[in-house]
Amino acid sequence: RHLADLAMKGHHLMRYASLAALLLLSGIAPALADGPRVPPVDHQATIKECAACHMAFPPQMLPARSWEALMGDLANHFGENAQLDAATAAGIRAYLVANAADAPANSKSRWMRGINKDDTPLRITETPLWIREHRGEVSPDAFSNPKVGSKANCKACHAGADKGYYEDD
Repeated sequence: RHLADLAMKGHHLMRYASLAALLLLSGIAPALADGPRVPPVDHQATIKECAACHMAFPPQMLPARSWEALMGDLANHFGENAQLDAATAAGIRAYLVANAADAPANSKSRWMRGINKDDTPLRITETPLWIREHRGEVSPDAFSNPKVGSKANCKACHAGADKGYYEDD
C-alpha cells in the first residue's frame, strides 16, 4: 500500500512538473507571475488608429462616459487633430464603450474605485487607481526623462503593457 501511495504521488508530481515546464516554455508562467492582467486592446481599428500615435489603451481603464467624451472631440485630442472618418470613429467608440471600466462585463473593475459618478476623467494617469499605483514608487522626475516622455507612455516602464501586464518590470 505504501508503495502504491508513493507511486501515485510520483505520478502527480510528474504531471505538475510537466505542466510547469509547458507553462515556462510557452511564456505563460512569467506572464502569470507578473500579476493581474488588463485585457489588451483586440479591436483592429482601435489598434491601427490609436496606436499610430500612442499605445492603444485598454478600454477597461476609463468609464464609458470618458471614452464618449474623448471620441466626441477628436479634432482636439490633447492638442492634436485625431479626426477619423465617421464609420471608423463609430466603430472605435462602440468598442471602447462596450468594454469600458463600468461596462456590465467589468462590474468588478478596480479602475472605477474612487471615480465619482459625476466625474469624467480624460486621462488614465489622473484616475485614482493610476495615482495609487504610482504614488511613492515613481519619482515625478522620471516622467521628464526623454526615454519615458510622459506618464502616458506605459511601455517605458511596463514592457508587457501592450499585452495587458502592468506590474513592475
